[in-house]
Amino acid sequence: MLKSVAVIVVPDFSIFEFGTAFEVFGIDRTDRGAGVPAFDFRVCAPEPGDIRMKSGLSLHVNLGLEAAADADLVIMAPFGRDQAVPESVLEALRAAHARGAWVMSICSGAYALARAGLLEGRRCTTHWHYSQDLSSRYPGAIVDENVLYVQDGTIITSAGTAAGIDACLHLVRVELGANVAAAIARDMVVPPHRDGGQAQFIDRPMPRCGSAPMEELLRWMVEHLDEEHSVNELAARLHMSPRTFARRFRAETGTTPAAWLNSQRVLRAQELLETTELNIDEIAREAGFGHSVLLRHHFTKVLDTSPQSYRRAFRGQMAEAV
Repeated sequence: MLKSVAVIVVPDFSIFEFGTAFEVFGIDRTDRGAGVPAFDFRVCAPEPGDIRMKSGLSLHVNLGLEAAADADLVIMAPFGRDQAVPESVLEALRAAHARGAWVMSICSGAYALARAGLLEGRRCTTHWHYSQDLSSRYPGAIVDENVLYVQDGTIITSAGTAAGIDACLHLVRVELGANVAAAIARDMVVPPHRDGGQAQFIDRPMPRCGSAPMEELLRWMVEHLDEEHSVNELAARLHMSPRTFARRFRAETGTTPAAWLNSQRVLRAQELLETTELNIDEIAREAGFGHSVLLRHHFTKVLDTSPQSYRRAFRGQMAEAV
């Protein structure tokens, strides 16, 4: 059973993400009457003392890494992804994993787990800003940028900021049950489980292409998302054969015309959900899906959430009243 939690911090760690772990595990809620246990919560560092945060503040840490030696859960707080991590920290993470403890990273803390070799051949995640970089630096890690957190065995990695809460509550749910996780979530005034994943937050600007004619065509397609576009028609606009066009399109965009159009239509639907009062049927037509069923299908496939849930998340309760 999960009883003791050790958070490892290094200089320039992130205060909010550290705070998410403290909020879940560091507050004694035994007097709430909800069955939540008091966790043995420890903060430790490779060199105890005043540890500088990214914010310019500092946290006085009394404990060294020996505090993590018998913890049921060891959490790596996020830090600057390019900064060095002491070998003693990596050894503490390896030792925790070797003895069967839970090991968790929040946001860029995944880089420490990767350097310790714990993400080799494992599914993992981090903040979407860093996902491609993490994947390129550690090709053995199977990085999924679309999720809020990933559990692979006894290793849990989470995306940025509030996703640390999601990961911590997930572990509480696994170890102590849904009722305890829900009680902590209620006390924190957060949902015990959030719909969708990190995909809905990723900023996806239209990629630039190598050739001006193709880039011009892509812009024209974005301006005419509500129209049907066949490969033959698009190829004719660039004076190419359909086969040559399809090959060139994939070479410059990395996907097919149909898949590219669907992704742009989803982006357009996101914009309309955030900024207009149009209903789902109207948004489906404006974005080029034609029918709400197709909008819901592609929206859920790409973002792992429904259009209605997305609108509630990004417009708030006011959106439901219009």
